[in-house]
Amino acid sequence: MRPRALAVACLLALTACSSEEAPAPDGADAQPTSLTACPEQPDVAAQGDELMPALSLDCPGGGTLDLGRAPGMPTVVNLWGSWCGPCREELPLLQDFAAGAGEQVRVVGVISRDGVPQAESFAADAGIGFPNAFDGEGELMAGLGLNALPFTYFLDAEGGVVHVQTRPVSSVDELRALATEHLGVQL
Repeated sequence: MRPRALAVACLLALTACSSEEAPAPDGADAQPTSLTACPEQPDVAAQGDELMPALSLDCPGGGTLDLGRAPGMPTVVNLWGSWCGPCREELPLLQDFAAGAGEQVRVVGVISRDGVPQAESFAADAGIGFPNAFDGEGELMAGLGLNALPFTYFLDAEGGVVHVQTRPVSSVDELRALATEHLGVQL
């Protein structure tokens, strides 16, 4: 992680949720039906100056999210938990953004330090249809040096991190502007 990104991660926005608020993960073996399967990824290693930790996370809806592989298209990765108030406000905005992005930008969530039943219930209530991977123990958060949520990573098609959003977004227009600025995609 670059020093600037690490410094920003240490100076979290006041509205971020500390992972200490998270309930103990449970229900990891449950097979929810409302979460969408993760998309297939090309069998190509991610490339770039800054990469996500090379973790492979199961998706409750089916499939696997392999952060060590290139996504094959511009991708937004949002770390969230049902226990996080700002995440609960931001996730529906990401769903609206995902619905409007079509095949230009992929949106993937990472359910962090949460239980599958809690995440599934919230995702169903919020109408979340984009794929989500499950990281109940928070390995990705630990690998990124995070202790709060939400965080949103913008990845180029090769898997390089081109932007880290360290505070919740407040609108779909803000997400579109970030995609244009950092991914070069006009939505």
